[in-house]
Amino acid sequence: MPNNDKANCALKELTRMACRSGASGAKTISIGDIPIEDDLAVLCRKPCCENYGLSPGCPPHVSGPSGFRELLRNFRYAIVIKIDVPLDILLSAERWAIMKLLHEIVAGIEQAAVKTGNLSSKSFAGGSWKKIFCHDYEDCRVLTEGGECRNFRYARPSMSGFGINVSKLMQAAGWTMKRYDGEADPDRVSTAPICGLILIG
Repeated sequence: MPNNDKANCALKELTRMACRSGASGAKTISIGDIPIEDDLAVLCRKPCCENYGLSPGCPPHVSGPSGFRELLRNFRYAIVIKIDVPLDILLSAERWAIMKLLHEIVAGIEQAAVKTGNLSSKSFAGGSWKKIFCHDYEDCRVLTEGGECRNFRYARPSMSGFGINVSKLMQAAGWTMKRYDGEADPDRVSTAPICGLILIG
């Protein structure tokens, strides 16, 4: 955590901005509190994940856990955000609109951080760019044509591909993880969180 007043004020304003933009919560954490597990990134491969290779923000097009650990050396702190989503929405096709909002929020915080002088700030979210932003297109323009991403302002890499343990990340932010795993009683689990991460630096 930064120890000067200016940096603390900037972080507080960024967390407030996240909540104004639609996040249910936003917290600043130390870079050392970001949990990275190699085995989790392996789950992004086929046949475990149907989105493998479909967008630049997912494996094998990202640097994975080793690259993310190297990246973290350039940062001192991060902001974790969450959106608590009603379970009936999370289990329906409506979830893609919420995932899109998640990407828009973390991208907005990243861009705001850059404007305040934190030029290397980077953000990460969840889900496949292809399904969230380009479900109406057959292919990804970046991967097939070497062109510009249709949604470069908002589409951000998936945390899963870097081995980030979202449950532990939320615990680091001080939140209880109530995650629906397909077996819990929907009548007892009314909401479940989706999460994003912004590295500030």
